[in-house]
Amino acid sequence: MQVNRRRFLQVGSLASASLMLPKFLKAMEQGNLVPPGNKVLVVVQLSGGNDGLNTVIPYRNDIYYKMRPTLGIKREQALALNDELGIHPALKSFKALYDDGSLGVLNSVGYPNPDRSHFRSMDIWQSASDSKDYWGTGWLGRYLDAQCKGCDMPTQALEIDDTLSMALKGDAVKGLALTDPQRLFGASNDRYFKELLKQSHEDEHQNVGYLYKTMAETISSAAYIQQQFKTYKSKESYPATELGRNMKTIAELIMTDINTSVYYVSHGSFDTHVGQQGQQQRLFEQLSDALQTFTTDLKKNDRFKDVLVMTFSEFGRRVGQNASGGTDHGTANNMFLIGGGLQQKGVLNEGPDLNNLQEGDLQYKVDFKNVYATLLKKWLGADDQAILKKQYEHLSFI
Repeated sequence: MQVNRRRFLQVGSLASASLMLPKFLKAMEQGNLVPPGNKVLVVVQLSGGNDGLNTVIPYRNDIYYKMRPTLGIKREQALALNDELGIHPALKSFKALYDDGSLGVLNSVGYPNPDRSHFRSMDIWQSASDSKDYWGTGWLGRYLDAQCKGCDMPTQALEIDDTLSMALKGDAVKGLALTDPQRLFGASNDRYFKELLKQSHEDEHQNVGYLYKTMAETISSAAYIQQQFKTYKSKESYPATELGRNMKTIAELIMTDINTSVYYVSHGSFDTHVGQQGQQQRLFEQLSDALQTFTTDLKKNDRFKDVLVMTFSEFGRRVGQNASGGTDHGTANNMFLIGGGLQQKGVLNEGPDLNNLQEGDLQYKVDFKNVYATLLKKWLGADDQAILKKQYEHLSFI
């Protein structure tokens, strides 16, 4: 087959953008695996800036209802967590997890000098930089860099998406983005790609050679992931939503011997400037249903104690509702922590202080990088200070 150079460059660029692979996947094919029982982190990104005040609701606070006369969740509808805070009525599975001691709620999470741009704030959360700094690597990508320097049992991160987020991009090692292991395997075995590889020795151009190498690694890695993926099929009925399908893929991989420490998935958009009630309700129902089936699956297979789910959003929303039945970009927000290995459970700190706003916005009390440092050190067993480039306080939820 005659290969068109321009077509190859186009295909190769796409492959390098969305299928960048860690070099250590070759080593994993040799059977250097961690048995079931290794700690796994699942990051659920609530994209678009989820409204935290209508997620964890200060249902006895008069200021909340004064600022949100029509948008506030009614007291009788909130699923009570304690005497002051309740959870959105669509998050029924989260309330059940709270009741059985498997959920932690961290309030007022943010960072100094917050940015209200979706793109910039997401970069800050994904890179774990200060708001004044611009970093090109992600906190989980740097975790991969650190864990794979001379180690004989490498780690891996998978994002269930078409493209790889900055969070999983390191200097030397990157995670892999895929939506379906079987589809990735099928695409990687396409005749066109195999013909390209046959010609790799004929082209000595540096950039093209790099793309050939990336393509070869993609084919090799896709085969390895497919080999693991086909060893377990869930018996649970996951929701027929994008998030439901993605959580099923993660669950089925967790149940295998694949050496994956981090999974990353996004849900949204929560950018609710207009008509927030319906949009947030729908997205929360999808989130609740998917996490309910996912956690049930893990529990039945005795893996729940080894898996920790963390949710985050790039910022919260303003305290006051706007004129369009929604909320505009804000600052501090809440995070959920879900798993069978939590050492501290329930509401982990005080709810947001509505008496002490800054220009109509909540003020953060917990730096999100403290959460990252805790997860890296206590859950993933990594050098959090080296990865985050600074020492942050460790929290007590694990």
